[in-house]
Amino acid sequence: MLETIDLGGIPADVVRKRIKHVHLSVYPPAGRVRISAPEHMALDTIRVFAISKLPWIKGQQRKVQAQERESPRDYIDRESHYLWGKRYLLTLVERDAAPSIDRQHNRIVLSVRPGTTTSRREELLDAWYREQVKTAVPPLLKKWEALMNVKSSKVFVQRMKTKWGSCNPASRAIRLNTDLAKKPPECLEYIVVHELAHLIEPSHNARFVSVMNLFMPKWQHYRDELNNLPVRHEDWDY
Repeated sequence: MLETIDLGGIPADVVRKRIKHVHLSVYPPAGRVRISAPEHMALDTIRVFAISKLPWIKGQQRKVQAQERESPRDYIDRESHYLWGKRYLLTLVERDAAPSIDRQHNRIVLSVRPGTTTSRREELLDAWYREQVKTAVPPLLKKWEALMNVKSSKVFVQRMKTKWGSCNPASRAIRLNTDLAKKPPECLEYIVVHELAHLIEPSHNARFVSVMNLFMPKWQHYRDELNNLPVRHEDWDY
């Protein structure tokens, strides 16, 4: 059951989970606050903890509210799209054949049947981005699983509205955001390492930070780079 508490004028949703510690999250675009809390923790205890974190919450809200948004995409000729941090112009080709996407120099060529809707063109490009991530991930996993002495069970690539990645330590499954294909390659590598680190430490505590510092000393630089890049033009929810 979803509960809502007031943090000095800031509403926060409380979600009960089978976890040991409280976790705070602030989501774009408006800075909505979610608190994941142990199932049997008293609501007053959760409120006291969250109020003690108000400076952090307000700082995160300022960041997400200021974060640049991608302009809405119409998937038309000569529209700007990004792949691995580089800008490409979309070339739309209509022909009576199966749809296809091809990268050519500074262009992404999208071939579709005449009359293909905007939503369908978006679906095709999203699927292409998903394949770019799926192709890039295996060598990264091979490298970092060996270095970190961990092993994921499965990696899913999908549209994610609130996170760049997630990890289920119990099943050892990792999920990655399709939109990582639009960002510089080091951002994907950082997220892979971040999620693998959760196989060593499930929470974002001091031990997790130590793990990240050990294996990727510049991880905070990559995190800031990723979080400062434009995000998809939509209202994020969870």
